[in-house]
Amino acid sequence: MLKSFHVKITAAHLITIILWASAFPGIRAALSAYSPEHISLFRLLVGSFMLIIVACIKKISLPEIKDIPVILLLGFLGFSVYQTALNLGEQTVSAGIASLLVSTTPLFAALLALLFFREKFGLWGWVGSFISFCGVAFIALGDAAGNFSLNVGVILILIASLAESIYFVFQNVYLKKYGFFAFTIYTIWAGTLFMLIFSPGLGAAIINAPMDATMAVVYLGVFPTVIPYFTLAYITSKTGASEATSSLYLTPVFAFLIAWIWLEEVPHFFAFVGGVITLLGVFISNIKKVDK
Repeated sequence: MLKSFHVKITAAHLITIILWASAFPGIRAALSAYSPEHISLFRLLVGSFMLIIVACIKKISLPEIKDIPVILLLGFLGFSVYQTALNLGEQTVSAGIASLLVSTTPLFAALLALLFFREKFGLWGWVGSFISFCGVAFIALGDAAGNFSLNVGVILILIASLAESIYFVFQNVYLKKYGFFAFTIYTIWAGTLFMLIFSPGLGAAIINAPMDATMAVVYLGVFPTVIPYFTLAYITSKTGASEATSSLYLTPVFAFLIAWIWLEEVPHFFAFVGGVITLLGVFISNIKKVDK
């Protein structure tokens, strides 16, 4: 029984990491023909349409009226702010660098969980997080000869990371009430609602965009937008926010690899070394505490 539980958690982590990693090069591919705002809206519309079908099949009920303001707020932060800020940032930041900047999410999440819920991360969790962040810095150093600099794009991506961490930490009570499946659907719909302000011009953009850019956005809407949020919400409901997001440090490793294959963004030696350090940090952060 315990072994089955760990297998499910591990599988959920892998699905989350790989699909999320693929979003960063996917965004760069879509930016060749779409504005950052239109990518977010189009992506969320595709995801929301898929979820309407799923919700009808699963007969998902609507949330209680008193919870709607919080759902709207979390959907706004977790989807509208996160995706738009990330898209804007990736206009000047490479896919690999963007992914490593977003990997600061576990640090934000652990701090918020500690401050607001006194959720213990443990000594090994903090040590592993520090080592992983050093790995992230190594990856950044490796790309320093390319595009990395502390510009507006970097700041926007860090804002996206903070918004995402708030979403992860404060969703927990609602996951227990509605279940991770229904709550994730609610917040994706909420995020889509806020993005409708960018509807003007989307139709023309779709008509004029090349097929590969449009398919990149559709892929973003079907896979990275929907599935990782379900798997991460599942992990959060079982283990807590700080542990659930700790493995997201692995995302840059896969993002660099996928960007290399998809966009021919070649990782430097320091990026490879940073990936190894990051993997080590994730392993250490998941060592169970032996003392109380």
